[in-house]
Amino acid sequence: MNPALTQFGVHMSHLTGVRAIMKDIIETLKAGAGQQLINLSAGNPLILPEVEQLWRDCTAQLLASPDYGEVVCRYGSSQGYTPFIEVIAKDFNERYGLNLNERNILVTPGSQSLYFYAANAFGGYTTSGELKQIVLPLSPDYTGYGGVTLVPEALIAYKPTLDIDAAAHKFKYRPDFSKLSITEKTGCVIFSRPCNPTGNVLTDDEVKKIAALAASYDVPVLIDSAYGLPFPALNFTEMTPIFGNNILHCMTLSKAGLPGERIGIAIGDERVIQVLECFQTNACLHASRYGQAIAALAISSGALAEICTQVIRPFYQNKFTILESTLNEAMPKDLPWFLHRGEGAIFAWLWFQDLPMTDWELYQELKQVGVIVVPGSSFFPGLAEEWEHKQQCVRISLTASDEEIATGMQRLAKVVQQVYQRATVSA
Repeated sequence: MNPALTQFGVHMSHLTGVRAIMKDIIETLKAGAGQQLINLSAGNPLILPEVEQLWRDCTAQLLASPDYGEVVCRYGSSQGYTPFIEVIAKDFNERYGLNLNERNILVTPGSQSLYFYAANAFGGYTTSGELKQIVLPLSPDYTGYGGVTLVPEALIAYKPTLDIDAAAHKFKYRPDFSKLSITEKTGCVIFSRPCNPTGNVLTDDEVKKIAALAASYDVPVLIDSAYGLPFPALNFTEMTPIFGNNILHCMTLSKAGLPGERIGIAIGDERVIQVLECFQTNACLHASRYGQAIAALAISSGALAEICTQVIRPFYQNKFTILESTLNEAMPKDLPWFLHRGEGAIFAWLWFQDLPMTDWELYQELKQVGVIVVPGSSFFPGLAEEWEHKQQCVRISLTASDEEIATGMQRLAKVVQQVYQRATVSA
């Protein structure tokens, strides 16, 4: 059967960003069965024993509770499971001095669905035919933003400035406020903090400045806190969650050990929440109530917050330290390589200035020595302009073992050195 697709059907049937190269990665892993392949591409969080035990304990509590049947055997509100929403409101009010009520919170089937709702509720063509843009103020950013809109031309991203410490082989992306445009043509703003893929954390002042620019035009700002506070608290540098009338604080519990349950949480102005709730009602009724029920137990007891800061954060921070120290030892000092400052998340981001080949070609060369990374050009959705920097970066996952990360970086260093040497000889 070969049914005709609509414009939306054609658009949504195509994979974007990293998902478009995952087929090649999967085939490489299958073909290399029995070989020592070091997979540094995965975005899937590791199963940490303490985290798994927390969710086992909460499941046991739920099973023993008289609420089990109500949770699992009945439909619920599109807004979310009421006890979970009450726990979120109480926790945030106490933790951050807020005044939230249940109308300020929406639970979705993962945060990806939340950005899909928002991108298409606020971005795209208005009833009068005007195009409202979905603005990504700092590129590179999460590859998934490239697939959330039904109107591809609505997505626009802005080049950053690069804060470079050449001697230390480190750098950091910063928003370029001289170029960033948020106007009456803007429908919504989205960015991740900490950032997937780079680990970048926008400063409090940068976030407040973006929010203020958007507030002038009554534009909602979605801050993707998939790696942020308070859960999973995968920030390695000090940061403060920023709240405001036009800000949606967006979380997921995926990196806190529940990726399979698909729990996304939006906290913000009730008028915006109501629009997104209606979108969800039409799309899928509501998120999994089981996941919300066990999460309510973990949050109300304080166990989840403790696990995040005492187990999950130091685990991945140590992984980054191993990667950084290995690169500092193995990479030649005279090559123009730069590691993005590790400020959070579960990835490292490497930039090779004046790389003599594309990031995709480097990815292929690394596969030859048994190391799989992700080409960086997948992480610039919405950035249409030519910029050679887009083909000079790779993302490295911190979900491998300590030994695999160290060995992978040693092999990467040798390959990169050979790539630059070949280019010098041929020149």
